[in-house]
Amino acid sequence: MLAVVITRIVLTVALAVSLSVAGCGGGDAGADGGRSEVVAGFYPLAFAAEEIGGGRVEVINLTPAGAEPHDVELSVRDAERVRSADVVLFLGGGFQPSLEEAAASADGEAVDLLEGLDRIEGDPHVWLDPVRFAEVAERIGAELGAEASAQELAARLRALDDEIRTGLADCERREVVTAHDAFAYLGERYDLELIPIAGVAPEAEPSARDLESVADLVRLRGATTVFVEPLLSPEVGETVARETGAETAVLDPLEGLTEEALDRGEDYFSVMRANLAALREGLGCR
Repeated sequence: MLAVVITRIVLTVALAVSLSVAGCGGGDAGADGGRSEVVAGFYPLAFAAEEIGGGRVEVINLTPAGAEPHDVELSVRDAERVRSADVVLFLGGGFQPSLEEAAASADGEAVDLLEGLDRIEGDPHVWLDPVRFAEVAERIGAELGAEASAQELAARLRALDDEIRTGLADCERREVVTAHDAFAYLGERYDLELIPIAGVAPEAEPSARDLESVADLVRLRGATTVFVEPLLSPEVGETVARETGAETAVLDPLEGLTEEALDRGEDYFSVMRANLAALREGLGCR
């Protein structure tokens, strides 16, 4: 009789342990009920991962809302998130050096989304070309095991490409004066001539001679609009506009969105369409 009682107790304990493990989702699942944890370097990659992964993923954007991704330094907590994530999405080539360094020791899949992509040397801003960004989306889908969702997003991006191409097909001017050199992919895709005031890294302050050279070029080419950015001080662009009699308008490189923009429901597509509207007005498109 005692042996039977002991046997029943052992079976009860074993069953309880089994149910507890199952309730936690097993050894590979997180405390969130089995969703994969995806760490993304900045907004466009986080947006794509959320669109593609849906409820199957928890996406952590390492760049706070309203911050420039170039400037991000990882905290100890951020570095631990990178190490423990199932998937880490980033752009290599020195765009976010501290993230690249942390990704090298990640336990999960660390994916440099610039690898294998047709690129402009030294320029990471591939997401501003919807066609290239569609390729990035397909790569993310393959990493997340969500190819069908990735194809849906890629189709929307290619439709956006058609929309922008049509909107910029017939314009009085093709010169686009920008605060920093972030729009080369946009220019290449839609046959625009980019005149950047600062270099690829927005924190690089142009000299007085640089500003004078840009102002001379703006006058020479007859550009009527200087485009500033929402995450950078407009002062440099306003200086060039003032010197040349040009107007200013916002062209967003989509390196991140502010809290206010996110609260309004803005996303990659709405900002790209706002960019198209700004370009059409500034370039005199019909």
